[in-house]
Amino acid sequence: MQQTQSTTTPADTSPRRSLPLPSPTVLRDRLPVDVRLAAQIQAHRQTVRDILNGTDDRLLVITGPCSLHDPKAALEYGHRLSELSRQLDDKVFLVMRAYVEKPRTTVGWKGMLYDPHLDGSNDIATGLNVSRHLLLDLARLGLPLATELLHPMAADYLGDLLSWAAIGARTTESQIHREMVSGLSMPVGFKNGTDGSIDVASDAMGAAEHPHTHLGIDDNGHSALLQTAGNPDTHLVLRGGHQGPNYDADSIRTAVDALQAKGRNPRLIVDCSHANSGKDPLKQPEVLNDLLEQRRKGEKHIAGVMLESHLQDGKQPLQKPLQYGLSITDGCLGWDRTEQLLCGID
Repeated sequence: MQQTQSTTTPADTSPRRSLPLPSPTVLRDRLPVDVRLAAQIQAHRQTVRDILNGTDDRLLVITGPCSLHDPKAALEYGHRLSELSRQLDDKVFLVMRAYVEKPRTTVGWKGMLYDPHLDGSNDIATGLNVSRHLLLDLARLGLPLATELLHPMAADYLGDLLSWAAIGARTTESQIHREMVSGLSMPVGFKNGTDGSIDVASDAMGAAEHPHTHLGIDDNGHSALLQTAGNPDTHLVLRGGHQGPNYDADSIRTAVDALQAKGRNPRLIVDCSHANSGKDPLKQPEVLNDLLEQRRKGEKHIAGVMLESHLQDGKQPLQKPLQYGLSITDGCLGWDRTEQLLCGID
């Protein structure tokens, strides 16, 4: 008997499922920014712009945990930083790192936004709520906030609370992130590539300065054609690379010359962590002190620095019970060392 082939379409075996999330509008309405706080955030953004443009000669210092995982510890850090900010306001402008996304080279904990329970349950609906609530509480302390925007949709949920944002070394080359930045209303720094080169970051700055039309979601969570005006406040963040650090005077001069040759803003920020510290958090003071000495000698292009800092020195594995105030991602400088370091800035 002749056999016939079945024409039945096989079931879709794609390993994917979807669960609903609140739209950006719903979350912002649930946890709103009031008029006073909105004005504060706009003022903080302008101060960051003024420093990056050279009209404010204070040092921009973006400091805080590598990533937030415990709201209680984050708020304690925020209270301490807010108090220190009032003491140092004539010399530095302090911005708190409020990172709720964590880029991974392979796999691992992706940050509070993705896994707020620290147990692999990936409760993103709760993560969005917890992250926005925490950022609101920190902003109400009077602090400017900074984060690295890893997933473009995160900006729709959290962007109105930020005074500064970074695009990481692994995503600086991404066209999607460049398009996203072109529609943001806060200053954004592009980190140099993991190989240490700055060409990709310089190109990203140029791309994000221009208007774009691209795919995205609107505030109600619907697929949309988005049109952006371009972001005039992009800049370079030096974070070292596979070949080593790039915060020394020669590296700074090389970066400045390359930026000027392409017509980019030559004032830049230096990340004192990552490859610039050899991933040793206790070497961050050495990097910062070198940068401060360059500024004393007349280097006008170092507009700001970044520090990874928490309540305690070092880091711990994601293994409960966790120590309070200790990073579960990259190692951080503890508060006592951080305070001493920042108070020594002249």
